[in-house]
Amino acid sequence: MELTWSKIEAIEFTPLSTEIGVKPFSIKSMMVWLPIYPVPPVTSTFLLIVFITLAQNYFFMLISEDKYHLIELVNETIAIARKAALVVMEVYIQDFDVTIKSDTSPLTQADLASNKIIVAGLKGLTPEFPIISEESDEIDFEIRKNHRYLWCVDPLDGTKEFVNKNGEFAINIALLEDGKPILGVVGLPAVNQVSWAVKGYGAFLEKDGMVCRLQCKEILRTQPSFNVVCSRSHLDKDTVAYAERFGKVNWMPKGSSMKFVMIAGGEADFYPRLGPTMEWDTAAPHIIVEEAGGKVLDKSTMRPLTYNKESLYNPDFVVFGAYNY
Repeated sequence: MELTWSKIEAIEFTPLSTEIGVKPFSIKSMMVWLPIYPVPPVTSTFLLIVFITLAQNYFFMLISEDKYHLIELVNETIAIARKAALVVMEVYIQDFDVTIKSDTSPLTQADLASNKIIVAGLKGLTPEFPIISEESDEIDFEIRKNHRYLWCVDPLDGTKEFVNKNGEFAINIALLEDGKPILGVVGLPAVNQVSWAVKGYGAFLEKDGMVCRLQCKEILRTQPSFNVVCSRSHLDKDTVAYAERFGKVNWMPKGSSMKFVMIAGGEADFYPRLGPTMEWDTAAPHIIVEEAGGKVLDKSTMRPLTYNKESLYNPDFVVFGAYNY
């Protein structure tokens, strides 16, 4: 995937205001952004405000009876995704067998190897959180409905693209709280890229040692045309008709959750998906888009998608950038 880095960098390393700036603060491998002291004279009142803000940020990130901190969890999740990406690429560069599952979707050794690493890593990280994964045994709804926190995993999103060797596949890992994603990691193994987000803390992308904050593009109904991402494998006439209601469309076909990341990075305006998808296809990129300023909405209700439903199928949905809904 090619990103317009100049656009992302242009909004990235800038002060929040003339009084309070931001600087990178590394917690393990993750870059987050914290307020720093202002250049003008610092008053005791201001220092107290800064201290309270930092304390609130810290405790806000604690979950599950304050047992886990989201920043620590996202760092560990990124590490797990990177480890899974290595085994995926080991398979990718070789000849490999493809089997067809009962739902007619393809399955490879990479799907299973990645799933094994991710599930083992998440169980070691949060042993009490159930894991919903495309390649694991299904957990009965009567069991998982009683859990506030669950992981939602697609160990190889875009297996068709993996089989076609076009590089457009991903690893999706999300943490759900009460049916909503609060942490998401999307790894793109073929381009050595990782995107991640934490609820209330922003969305970020790392590639080639550079970390950028993701920001959706502002969408105007009066703009002359719209950049619309679509599935490389599932574009149909209904999707075309829906998108063209907005105006002239420039189609941008992509595979896997790369489409969400393109929205989050401001490369595209929206992404309509009118067809079957599963919760593990969308949970991780969902929080990335939201933290970048966009929305992932049920097409019928125009409400955000929810997760850990009795049926793990998503309704038809639309991913928008920064649009006045």
